[in-house]
Amino acid sequence: MTEVRSTPTQRVAPEEPPPSDPVAAAWTDYLAAARQLDGVRRGAATAAGEQARSVQAAREELTVVRARLAAQQSRLRERGVPAMALVPSPPEVTVAARSMAAGPAAVLTALRTARECADAADGVLDARGWVAVVGVWRASRPEGWPDRLRNLLVYGPLAVLGPVLQVVLVLTGSGARIALAVLLGLVLPAVAFAVGWVGVGRFFRPGPDGRLDRTPRFGVLVCGVPAALCTAGILVAVLTG
Repeated sequence: MTEVRSTPTQRVAPEEPPPSDPVAAAWTDYLAAARQLDGVRRGAATAAGEQARSVQAAREELTVVRARLAAQQSRLRERGVPAMALVPSPPEVTVAARSMAAGPAAVLTALRTARECADAADGVLDARGWVAVVGVWRASRPEGWPDRLRNLLVYGPLAVLGPVLQVVLVLTGSGARIALAVLLGLVLPAVAFAVGWVGVGRFFRPGPDGRLDRTPRFGVLVCGVPAALCTAGILVAVLTG
């Protein structure tokens, strides 16, 4: 019987990695650190640029807001607002300081908000100014005048029209036209008063009580006196001529 002998199995040793180059490893670490440092530098430069732009914008905004507030202060003082009411109180100053403590960007935001408030305040002041102007205009309208003075705007021009026409006729030198001028002096006052009566009702509105005073006696006087004086002057000139 043949005896089989087993041969021992040979073990293969694992391959060891080649030894690392310390110079290459150090160079790789240096490049990584340089890239990281460059990123930090770029971020810091960007932040510094944004901060500088915010500071410049805040300075410009502050100049505008100061000018606006100074103008508003003058307008309010002219309207009788006390000076103490135009100065911020200590709690208001504290709140404003807290809102701007985050840096130039927060300061710029607060100044822009202040300018918006100033714009709104100007709108309110302008609106009240227009209300005052409208009030003065309403008070100065003929409806707010005394009845006689208001009606004189209608009766007066009509009363002058007759004597002007009479003078034009007399200056022609014709006897017939002089007679016509005298006749017109008797008729035109009544016509002027009638037209004025209608005109007062058309041009002016009734008062709060729903009535409109046409001041008829005053109208007759205004329309009659100029024509009567002009007619008397024509007759005297004809008789003495």
